[in-house]
Amino acid sequence: MKFELATDKQPAGDQPKAITSLVGGFRGGEKHQTLLGVTGSGKTFTAANVIAEVQKPTLVIAHNKTLAAQLAQEYRDFFPNNAVHYFVSYYDYYQPEAYMPTSDTYIEKEAQINAEIDRLRHASTQALLTRQDVIIVASVSCIYGLGSPAEYERVHKKIEQGYTATRAGFIRDLVGLYFERTNADLTPGHFRAIGNTIEIMPTNERVIYRLQFAGDSVSAITKIDAVTREIIAEPDVFYLFPAKHFVTPDEERKVAIEDIKQELETQLKQFKKEGKLLEAERLKRRTEHDLALIREVGYCNGIENYSRHFDRRKPGEAPYTLLSYFPHTKDGRPDFLTVIDESHVTIPQLNAMYAGDRSRKNTLVEFGFRLPSAVDNRPLQFTEFTERVGQCIYTSATPGKYEFEQSVAPNGRVAEQIIRPTGLVDPQIELRPVTQKGSYEGQVKDFIADAVATIERGARVLTTTLTKKMAEDLTDFLTEKGIKTKYIHSDVDTIERIETLTEFRKGDFDCLVGVNLLREGLDLPEVELVAILDADKEGFLRSETALIQTIGRAARNVNGRVVLYADEVTKALKAATEETERRRALQLAYNEEHNITPQTIKKEIRSIADQLRSEHDETVDSLLKVDMELFKKRPKATLREKRAQMGEAVARLDFETAAIIRDEIRYLEESLQKKNPQK
Repeated sequence: MKFELATDKQPAGDQPKAITSLVGGFRGGEKHQTLLGVTGSGKTFTAANVIAEVQKPTLVIAHNKTLAAQLAQEYRDFFPNNAVHYFVSYYDYYQPEAYMPTSDTYIEKEAQINAEIDRLRHASTQALLTRQDVIIVASVSCIYGLGSPAEYERVHKKIEQGYTATRAGFIRDLVGLYFERTNADLTPGHFRAIGNTIEIMPTNERVIYRLQFAGDSVSAITKIDAVTREIIAEPDVFYLFPAKHFVTPDEERKVAIEDIKQELETQLKQFKKEGKLLEAERLKRRTEHDLALIREVGYCNGIENYSRHFDRRKPGEAPYTLLSYFPHTKDGRPDFLTVIDESHVTIPQLNAMYAGDRSRKNTLVEFGFRLPSAVDNRPLQFTEFTERVGQCIYTSATPGKYEFEQSVAPNGRVAEQIIRPTGLVDPQIELRPVTQKGSYEGQVKDFIADAVATIERGARVLTTTLTKKMAEDLTDFLTEKGIKTKYIHSDVDTIERIETLTEFRKGDFDCLVGVNLLREGLDLPEVELVAILDADKEGFLRSETALIQTIGRAARNVNGRVVLYADEVTKALKAATEETERRRALQLAYNEEHNITPQTIKKEIRSIADQLRSEHDETVDSLLKVDMELFKKRPKATLREKRAQMGEAVARLDFETAAIIRDEIRYLEESLQKKNPQK
């Protein structure tokens, strides 16, 4: 299937010129191109047009989960009939294994996996292996180890009517694909068998496939809604991939175990030669315990540290990653497009992943917590990354040195996108002192007065601080002053950050406080005022690049303006304000020449978080759809029946069902209260 750009919007401003340049560069075989696009100039729309022109599977890399979620939703809007997926780290909480020699402190690995994000990761890899019209929006998680795509694809099954298998044999096959059997409600990666029927929930979607067996073959396939149990379709065929990305056949696992034992023996000899008896004993005890678990149950905590042996890789050889799942030419060259969003941040982040991981692993190996092969469970080195990605487009309002160096002739090019399709110009900038009237708190008092006036006009306000603690304290202070405020920073979990931004756009609150998380790529056209506190505190958060990016948050609103609180004009402040004024002058001149009246960006408020909602919430919503009509006719009787059902669920110790019915009752009671407030 081809990429089809589903929009009535036509490229405008500098977009046509940029699209032509980038498509020409791609077709000319240029490896590196840079799209220097000011904030609000529609870089994502330009990239979408390039994808539609070149018709290649595309990897879009963003530097954080929040931005990746927003980009995924935008690309889904542009390509509703194509496969657009979201691939980020599936950990809600992750504490890596580590050892600190100075205090003799060992930290056990702790991780809490988000099952829904894991499902989306499987949906990404399965789409790449089954179709061409695929866009994957990913965080830097895409350079971390993943199972072999060849093995993952090799063991998948094409299930169709007449598929030859006995019921018992098919159950064995499912277990071999790491599916787990259950008698309870199905979740991704589980199956249940009832009579001659097997019901399966794949890892990539929340539906049930029911297979009816007759003798030694599948006689019927039914696709069923997991909640309502309604029949969605009766497909002729569907593909069933393993429930885990790391797939190792039994024979290879046996070979891997022998390799691990041999490596252990070699390392123990080395430790004893060096007089490291404690380290040798520690390594021997831990590794033998892991091997016993792998031999008996096929798994152990930290099994990823032995991945080199299971993947049959050589020492130092790069791991398989998401990039391995993208198509390649017959001679092994990447055959896809890579878009690196907000490249001035994403490139340094990609570059830094390997060194930090290697340092931690070296310490674990040195003190006998892990075998030397553990260092090969790692992210890609930056040079390995550049070898494995397709032709690259770097997008940023402030490209870094790397992007400019790579995007020079004859191997690349830079496309500028200064003029916005909306006619919007860069915001007006005003410098105000921090210590107004002799008080350091003067900037906050001044900001409050300005924020209140802005909010009264129906607009939104954004302000940035230097630390998370300052963001939280300022949020509390503004709330006490009657301003509806929330904060957002890296300690707030992924889905909550996405939902907070959506609530902000909807007007559920008026002021958003952040640190550096709010600088790059966040599309908030409702923001009229951006206030940068302590703008003269030189450092990463107040560098020229950071200031220009923060200033850009006000560039999507026709009344956008920025207040910089500073007692002195630093070099970064001077450069940022001068560059903003340069762009503003070009934009004003273009508008005057073409008789353009700037307009605030109008953008539908949608969120990918809707797709990350828990199964619990989805089930409650589905029940409400079924019960609401009955509730409208017999509200009190319906509530009585629901309470009785909840009691029955508790009596049989089915607390999950009880919790679902409880939340449905709460919603129904709230509806009844709104209808009859006097009661």
